Amino acid sequence: MSSVTPNVVKHTVGRSHFKATKKSHDWLGCWGHHMKSPAFKTLSEHQKLNHFPGTFQIGRKDRLWRNLSKMQVRFGKQEFSFFPRTFILPQDIKLLRKAWEDSGSKQKWIIKPPASARGIGIQVIHKWSQMPRKRPLLVQKYLHKPYLISGNKFDLRIYVYVTSYDPLRIYIFSDGLVRFASCKYSSSMKTLSNKFMHLTNYSVNKKNSEYQANSDDKACQGHKWALKALWQFLGSKGINTTLIWEKIKDIVIKTVIASEPYVNSLMKANVRSSYCCHELFGFDIMLDENLKPWILEVNISPSLHSNTALDVSVKGQMIRDLLNLAGFRIPAREDVATPCSSASSSTSSLCGGNRDRSKHELSADEKVKRAFYLTQRYADQDFVASVLDVLTPEDVRVLAESEDELSRRGEFERIFPSPSSSRYLRFFECPRYLNLLLNQWEQKHWNDRTKCIGLLRTLCQKGVHLGTSDPAHMVSRSVDQ
Repeated sequence: MSSVTPNVVKHTVGRSHFKATKKSHDWLGCWGHHMKSPAFKTLSEHQKLNHFPGTFQIGRKDRLWRNLSKMQVRFGKQEFSFFPRTFILPQDIKLLRKAWEDSGSKQKWIIKPPASARGIGIQVIHKWSQMPRKRPLLVQKYLHKPYLISGNKFDLRIYVYVTSYDPLRIYIFSDGLVRFASCKYSSSMKTLSNKFMHLTNYSVNKKNSEYQANSDDKACQGHKWALKALWQFLGSKGINTTLIWEKIKDIVIKTVIASEPYVNSLMKANVRSSYCCHELFGFDIMLDENLKPWILEVNISPSLHSNTALDVSVKGQMIRDLLNLAGFRIPAREDVATPCSSASSSTSSLCGGNRDRSKHELSADEKVKRAFYLTQRYADQDFVASVLDVLTPEDVRVLAESEDELSRRGEFERIFPSPSSSRYLRFFECPRYLNLLLNQWEQKHWNDRTKCIGLLRTLCQKGVHLGTSDPAHMVSRSVDQ
C-alpha cells in the first residue's frame, strides 16, 4: 500500500485475506504513484505495480493529442476522427492563429494546461485577447453541440484495464459513470465563464449549490448516473446504444495502440518481467448531438474515491474484478529472498506451477518462427493462420496465460484481441509476433473456448510449455519432415 492507495482498493485487498504492508521488499502488489521509467528497474519479478512505464504518452493531454495526430496523418481522418482539432502552445501558435481566423468569431475554444486534472485551469474562450499568456497550453476546438439530457451536458468515465502490452491485452468494464454539468447548457457567448455549465468534472460541479447527488446506480436522477442506467435511458428512446458502445471500444483500442511503441520500448529497457505491470485507465468520452463519441482525455490515475453508494457500486465491483484479472502470484520463499529470481505462477492455472515465462529464454527454433512470420508483411490469411500449426513451448505458455486471464474477467470484456481485432494490427508501428499469434488463436477459437482450453490443458499436461524436443512443437523439425 502507498499513501495514494484508494480505500476501495484497500478494502478489496483486505477482504481477499491479503495483508497490507508498508515494507519495501516483501510486497506482491502495489497501488501507487506513477514512477519515472528507471525506477521500474527496482521491481522484483514477483512484484506487480499498477502502472506501465511511458503511459503518460496518452495520460498527458499534450502527448495524447500529439500521438493521435500522428496516427491521423499516417492512417487518415476516416480512422482517426474522434478527437477535436488541437494545438499545443507555444509550438503551434502560428497554426492556431490561422485556424482561429479561418473559423470566424463564433467559434469557441477550450484552453487546458497539459498536465492538470480535476478541471483546474480549464476555460472556454472566444476572443484572442482572452488567451492566457502562460505557457505551455493546450487549445482545442470546443464541442459546442453536445448531446443533452434534460438540457444538461455530460461526459462518460469509461474504465479500461490493460494487463499486458506485449502481447497487447485490453479490457473494458461494462459499467462506468455519467457526469453531468450542474447548469442547463446554453451556447450563448455570455455563458462561457460559467464552469458549472461547460465543464462536467465532478470536482468542479460538486461546489455548485444546485448540484444534486445520486446514490442509486439504477436511477436516472441527479448529476451522476451509472453508465448502465444511461444505456437503459437512451435505449428507451429507441437509440442503438450497442453502436455507441462499439464506437467507444474502437476509440479505446486505437488510443492504447498509439502509446504501444513507447511503453514496449521502456518495458524492454527497465522491467524484468511482463508480469510486473498492469494499469487502469479512465477514458473521458463526450457524445455530440449526433451521438458520435469524442475522446476528451485519458487519466492514468483515475479517481477511485467512493463518496456515494453509486460510486461504491460501480467502482467496488470494477476493482474486485480488476484484482481478480491481475492474477497475483504467490512466489516460493527462496524467490523472495533473491530479488532477481522468478515468481511461480498460480497453481490453478492451465500451466500448473511452472515458472513465470520471463525466465524462459527463447530457443533458436522459436526465434526462427517469430522472424519468419514477422517478415511476411503482406501475407494472405492462410499463411497467417498457419502460425497455429506448430505451437512452440513459448506459444503454449502465452496462450495458456491469456486463456487463464480471460476466464477471470468478471464484468470486464476483452476488446483486444477479439474476434474482430484483425483490422487493428495495421495500426501498430512495429508488428509483434505475440499479437499475431493471439489474434489468430482468437479467430479460430472464439466461439468454442472449452475446446481450445482442453487443447492447451493437454499440451501443458505433456509439459510442452516447459520446453520440449518433440518435433511436433519445433518449427524447423516440422518443416524438415
